[in-house]
Amino acid sequence: MTLDFDATLLDAHSDKQHAAPTYKKGYGFFPLGTWLDNTSEALAGILRPGNAGANTASDHIEVLERALAQLPVAPRGLDPVGGVAMLARADSAGCTHEFLKALRRYGIEYSVGFDVTENVQLAILDVPPGAWVEAIDQDCALRGGAGVAELTDLLDLSTWPEGTRAICRREEPHPGAHFTLFDPEGWRYQVFLTDSPDDDLSYLEARHRGHARVEDRIRCAKDTGLRNLPFYEFANNAVWIEVVAIAQDLLAWTQGLCLKGKLARAEPKGLRFMVLHMAGRLVRGGGGANLRLEADWPWAQELVRAFAMLRGLCFAT
Repeated sequence: MTLDFDATLLDAHSDKQHAAPTYKKGYGFFPLGTWLDNTSEALAGILRPGNAGANTASDHIEVLERALAQLPVAPRGLDPVGGVAMLARADSAGCTHEFLKALRRYGIEYSVGFDVTENVQLAILDVPPGAWVEAIDQDCALRGGAGVAELTDLLDLSTWPEGTRAICRREEPHPGAHFTLFDPEGWRYQVFLTDSPDDDLSYLEARHRGHARVEDRIRCAKDTGLRNLPFYEFANNAVWIEVVAIAQDLLAWTQGLCLKGKLARAEPKGLRFMVLHMAGRLVRGGGGANLRLEADWPWAQELVRAFAMLRGLCFAT
């Protein structure tokens, strides 16, 4: 199970309790959440003022604990016998000693972004040319113009949990990208920390890059009600965050259990247009009820199949 942590900015377009200036010169809130990458479910989220710290370890730990409480299984650190393997991914905001130590206590592996400081830059310059291996994409095919190398032995990681490794990815800059003073030979560099013992650097880097999918989850959450907080009271808006998470979970369950093809991959806006807002009429008679749908609607048969799959589901109790 892969838990992705990330925060997003929400603008406040009216006076709301505890709204505050944001680091992007806006005004509003800065909620932090986590999503289950395997199923696109929203596991937990907390509402925070706009001036909340991006790397506040206590907030990450709170969201982690709330997320674990939602799962039907426990990590191996809490249940060595029946626990499952879990991975926590985050950008550099999640790279704090306290958060990584909490993940270690729960027996959860981590893969978090690491700031490219001056010491890291010097370590990258010391990587032998032959140490770089080819990067791969999410389909495990070779990714041209990118390489991966390990920096663990070139950095002092003694203050981090034992077994922490630093892995660097370099790639050719995209067209139009701006260069910095530190761009040796025209490469762009990104570094992350992980405690996975796997020797396949390309796999570890591709696995970490999958964290980018959390941006899709955040976009879907905003399309499901997160974009605008409706209340003045902070506590009420905090409840609204939970309601949005419930709605996102219901969509994830519907798509995972009842829908196929394009509908199973559609985002909330598309799903509302194709299925959720389909016109229908409930007709009762003959001791039963029937849902009549517009036969000419392009996705009517898809909805009929979805109801048939729903009726055929059986859950152990």
